[in-house]
Amino acid sequence: MINPFSIIDRRLGLKRHYRRIFERPLPEGVTYFYCLGGIAFFFLIVLTFTGVVLSFYYVPSASEAYHTIRFIDGKLPGGASMPGGWLMRALHVWAASGMVAAVMAHMLRVYITGSYKPPRELNWVVGATLFVLTMAFGFSGYLLPWDQKAYWATTVGTAMPKTIPVIGNFIMELLRGGPDVTGITLLRFYVMHVYILPLVSIFLLWAHFHMIRRQGISGGL
Repeated sequence: MINPFSIIDRRLGLKRHYRRIFERPLPEGVTYFYCLGGIAFFFLIVLTFTGVVLSFYYVPSASEAYHTIRFIDGKLPGGASMPGGWLMRALHVWAASGMVAAVMAHMLRVYITGSYKPPRELNWVVGATLFVLTMAFGFSGYLLPWDQKAYWATTVGTAMPKTIPVIGNFIMELLRGGPDVTGITLLRFYVMHVYILPLVSIFLLWAHFHMIRRQGISGGL
C-alpha cells in the first residue's frame, strides 16, 4: 500500500528537519514542569483557531457587537445561531483562562529553577513581555461581548492610568478614544486584540523560541 506521507517526505525531507529541530538532548533534572511553556503555546493555537472562526461572525460596532455575540451563542429570538458557535466561544474563553494560568505557572517555574540567569536573561525579558501581552489580550478581549459586565469592567480598568501624574489622562483617552467608553473604545480594543497584539506576539514568540533553540533548555539550579 502506498504511503502518501512517505512520498511527501522523500520530496520535502520533513523528517530530517523535524529531528534537527525537536529531537535534541535534554539536561538532567528536566521534568514535566518544563512543559508549561508548551502548554501555554497549545492554548495560543486554540485561541488563534477559535478567534479566526469567531471573527467571521463578530461585528465590532456598538450597535451590533452584543447581538452578534448572542447570535454566536444561539440566544437570539427565533433560534438563529452560528453553527457550533457556542462551542467555539466556550473554547476561546476557557483557552484564554488556561493560557493565563499556564504562562504564570511557566514564569514561576523559570524563576524557581533559576532559568532566567545568564545567558538566558534576555529570554526572560522577552518572556515577561509576552506575559504582559497575554494580560493585554485578556483585557482587550473582555470588552468585545459589549455587555454590562464588559462595559463597566473596561470603564474601571481604563480609568486606572488616570492616576499617573501628567500623562495619566492622555493614556486613558488614548485607550478609550475619548473621555468615555464608547463604540470607538470597542473598535480600538478590537484592533488591538485582533491585529496589533498578535503581530507583536508573533515577533516575540519567534525570538523566544529562537533563543531556546540556540541556548538549549536550562537544567535548573
